[in-house]
Amino acid sequence: MRLDKLTQAAVTALEDIKGRDIAVLDVKKMTALFDKIIVVSADSTRQGKALSGHLQEKMKALGARVVSVEGERVGEWILVDLGFLVVHIMQPAIRRHYNLEELWAPPPRVRRSRTKDAAVR
Repeated sequence: MRLDKLTQAAVTALEDIKGRDIAVLDVKKMTALFDKIIVVSADSTRQGKALSGHLQEKMKALGARVVSVEGERVGEWILVDLGFLVVHIMQPAIRRHYNLEELWAPPPRVRRSRTKDAAVR
Protein backbone atom coordinates (compact mmCIF):
# COMPACT_ATOMS: atom_id res chain seq x y z
CA MET A 1 0.00 0.00 0.00
CA ARG A 2 1.27 3.48 -0.82
CA LEU A 3 2.41 5.59 2.11
CA ASP A 4 -0.01 8.45 1.41
CA LYS A 5 -2.99 6.07 1.36
CA LEU A 6 -1.74 4.31 4.50
CA THR A 7 -1.36 7.68 6.23
CA GLN A 8 -4.86 8.82 5.25
CA ALA A 9 -6.36 5.50 6.35
CA ALA A 10 -4.57 5.79 9.70
CA VAL A 11 -5.83 9.35 10.23
CA THR A 12 -9.38 8.24 9.37
CA ALA A 13 -9.14 5.32 11.83
CA LEU A 14 -7.97 7.69 14.57
CA GLU A 15 -10.78 10.14 13.79
CA ASP A 16 -13.29 7.27 14.05
CA ILE A 17 -12.49 6.91 17.76
CA LYS A 18 -12.34 10.69 18.35
CA GLY A 19 -8.57 11.09 18.48
CA ARG A 20 -7.76 14.78 19.00
CA ASP A 21 -5.15 17.16 17.62
CA ILE A 22 -3.90 14.78 14.93
CA ALA A 23 -0.57 15.89 13.49
CA VAL A 24 1.12 14.24 10.50
CA LEU A 25 4.86 14.91 10.24
CA ASP A 26 6.99 14.14 7.21
CA VAL A 27 10.40 13.10 8.59
CA LYS A 28 11.94 11.19 5.67
CA LYS A 29 14.72 13.78 5.32
CA MET A 30 15.57 13.47 9.01
CA THR A 31 15.80 9.70 9.52
CA ALA A 32 16.11 6.54 7.48
CA LEU A 33 13.99 4.56 9.96
CA PHE A 34 10.55 5.78 8.82
CA ASP A 35 9.02 8.42 6.56
CA LYS A 36 6.07 9.79 8.52
CA ILE A 37 4.93 10.20 12.10
CA ILE A 38 1.38 10.69 13.29
CA VAL A 39 0.86 12.15 16.77
CA VAL A 40 -2.63 12.04 18.28
CA SER A 41 -4.05 12.86 21.71
CA ALA A 42 -6.27 10.50 23.71
CA ASP A 43 -8.23 11.79 26.69
CA SER A 44 -7.76 8.65 28.78
CA THR A 45 -5.89 5.35 28.88
CA ARG A 46 -9.09 3.62 27.81
CA GLN A 47 -9.43 5.85 24.74
CA GLY A 48 -5.72 5.38 23.94
CA LYS A 49 -6.13 1.62 23.98
CA ALA A 50 -9.28 1.90 21.85
CA LEU A 51 -7.46 4.11 19.34
CA SER A 52 -4.58 1.65 19.16
CA GLY A 53 -6.84 -1.38 18.75
CA HIS A 54 -9.01 0.26 16.10
CA LEU A 55 -5.96 1.52 14.19
CA GLN A 56 -4.38 -1.94 14.16
CA GLU A 57 -7.64 -3.56 13.07
CA LYS A 58 -8.11 -1.10 10.18
CA MET A 59 -4.50 -1.37 9.04
CA LYS A 60 -4.59 -5.18 9.01
CA ALA A 61 -7.89 -5.09 7.08
CA LEU A 62 -6.14 -2.99 4.42
CA GLY A 63 -3.28 -5.47 4.20
CA ALA A 64 -0.76 -3.30 6.03
CA ARG A 65 1.67 -4.91 8.44
CA VAL A 66 1.71 -3.88 12.09
CA VAL A 67 5.40 -4.27 12.94
CA SER A 68 5.05 -3.73 16.68
CA VAL A 69 3.04 -2.03 19.41
CA GLU A 70 4.51 -0.59 22.61
CA GLY A 71 2.89 0.90 25.70
CA GLU A 72 -0.61 -0.57 25.46
CA ARG A 73 -0.48 -2.04 28.93
CA VAL A 74 -0.02 1.37 30.60
CA GLY A 75 -1.77 3.39 27.88
CA GLU A 76 -0.30 6.84 28.51
CA TRP A 77 1.87 6.70 25.37
CA ILE A 78 1.21 3.99 22.83
CA LEU A 79 3.42 3.59 19.80
CA VAL A 80 2.11 1.67 16.79
CA ASP A 81 4.87 0.88 14.28
CA LEU A 82 3.56 0.40 10.75
CA GLY A 83 6.97 0.33 9.07
CA PHE A 84 7.33 3.58 7.13
CA LEU A 85 4.67 5.16 9.36
CA VAL A 86 4.83 5.40 13.16
CA VAL A 87 1.80 6.46 15.21
CA HIS A 88 2.16 7.97 18.69
CA ILE A 89 -1.05 7.92 20.75
CA MET A 90 -0.45 10.11 23.78
CA GLN A 91 -2.35 11.57 26.69
CA PRO A 92 -2.20 15.40 26.57
CA ALA A 93 0.20 15.84 29.53
CA ILE A 94 2.64 13.31 28.05
CA ARG A 95 2.33 14.92 24.62
CA ARG A 96 3.08 18.39 26.02
CA HIS A 97 6.05 17.08 27.99
CA TYR A 98 7.77 15.29 25.10
CA ASN A 99 6.61 17.75 22.40
CA LEU A 100 7.35 15.42 19.47
CA GLU A 101 6.10 17.95 16.94
CA GLU A 102 8.90 20.34 17.88
CA LEU A 103 11.45 17.55 18.20
CA TRP A 104 10.74 16.34 14.64
CA ALA A 105 10.19 19.78 13.09
CA PRO A 106 12.70 20.63 10.37
CA PRO A 107 15.49 22.89 11.61
CA PRO A 108 14.94 26.57 10.84
CA ARG A 109 16.79 27.95 7.87
CA VAL A 110 19.40 30.49 8.87
CA ARG A 111 19.92 33.35 6.48
CA ARG A 112 23.33 34.88 6.56
CA SER A 113 23.59 38.59 6.11
CA ARG A 114 25.79 39.76 3.25
CA THR A 115 26.61 43.04 4.96
CA LYS A 116 29.59 43.19 7.22
CA ASP A 117 29.38 44.97 10.53
CA ALA A 118 31.80 47.84 10.97
CA ALA A 119 34.72 46.86 13.10
CA VAL A 120 34.83 48.50 16.49
CA ARG A 121 38.26 49.83 17.38
